[in-house]
Amino acid sequence: MAAIIGSPTRYIQGKGEMKNLCSYADKFGKNLFILTSASGRKRVEPAINEGNKDSNLTYDVFNGECCMTEINRIIKIVEETGSDVIIGIGGGKIHDTSKAVAYYTKKPVIIVPTIASTDAPCSALSVIYTDEGVFEKYLFLPSSPDMVMVDTDIVSKAPVRLLISGMGDALATYFEARACKRSDASNCVGGRCTLAAMNLAQLCFDTLMENGVQAMTAAREGICTKAVENVIEANTYLSGIGFESGGLAGAHAIHNGFTAIPETHKMYHGEKVAFGTLVQLVLEDAGEDEIMEVIDFCSEVGLPVTLKGLGIEEVKPEQIMEVAKLACAPEDTMGNMPFEVTPEDLYAAIMGADALGRYYTE
Repeated sequence: MAAIIGSPTRYIQGKGEMKNLCSYADKFGKNLFILTSASGRKRVEPAINEGNKDSNLTYDVFNGECCMTEINRIIKIVEETGSDVIIGIGGGKIHDTSKAVAYYTKKPVIIVPTIASTDAPCSALSVIYTDEGVFEKYLFLPSSPDMVMVDTDIVSKAPVRLLISGMGDALATYFEARACKRSDASNCVGGRCTLAAMNLAQLCFDTLMENGVQAMTAAREGICTKAVENVIEANTYLSGIGFESGGLAGAHAIHNGFTAIPETHKMYHGEKVAFGTLVQLVLEDAGEDEIMEVIDFCSEVGLPVTLKGLGIEEVKPEQIMEVAKLACAPEDTMGNMPFEVTPEDLYAAIMGADALGRYYTE
């Protein structure tokens, strides 16, 4: 099997870049379909219009779930309007929906995060859910987005919980890549992990440890410091390339399992992935120093390390076993761990991680 690394054709990050969006998109077409939320449009439209010279813009409001119903609805609009470029502006589910629409309509896609809450922007992957928000499948795409553009002025002014959630998603990158390397599992682009991808995953983790707390405190005030810039890059680019070209393993499968518990639906993706990272480390019987580094980091920035932190006030064994069964489904990524994981093993690791989290934080 060949070593393969995937990445967007171009990654652009800086302050005030939103006004340059149409100029960047001009390389791909003039008729731009922009998927965003109603509130997101209010935040970005003035800057987009400031830099727009002769592009035709069609806006549509995202319905809130990356599901086939929503994807098919948008495909119809794109075809009716004759749009030739898909632009997703917002968060992870808007990005994944935009990438899926671009794939099915065979059009270029530009991803514009207004938050740094997941590593979805750079990946050749869309996570598809049911209409009710339960994980359904991964849609692996033939290529990463044609362009990813991040206006850090906008991202730094988003609610700080979103930046923290992105750190939770990025936290898993190194540990899942390491697990895939140990098991010689294929990554998300169908090859083995390259040296570059593994080092990007390591750099992602190191950046969080060095800059995470500083970035969180600055973002609380809506300030874009160098630490915030570094964490935005870690959450968006380093984690995006690291997870896709390093591979997914236990943490994200565990996240997918928790979608079966309705109480967790109010939690962000990265918050559930952070707890999934702790569970993966317990499953691996990782060293105490490593586990404590993760617990301490999560506690400092405000990521959950207990089931209660995920919104599960009453722990029901049958529910946790359902999570474990779903996470161990053959089509998910638990099989990339360097040893066999049964639902019973995972149930014990979830309960063990919860006990550790309670012991060190309560």
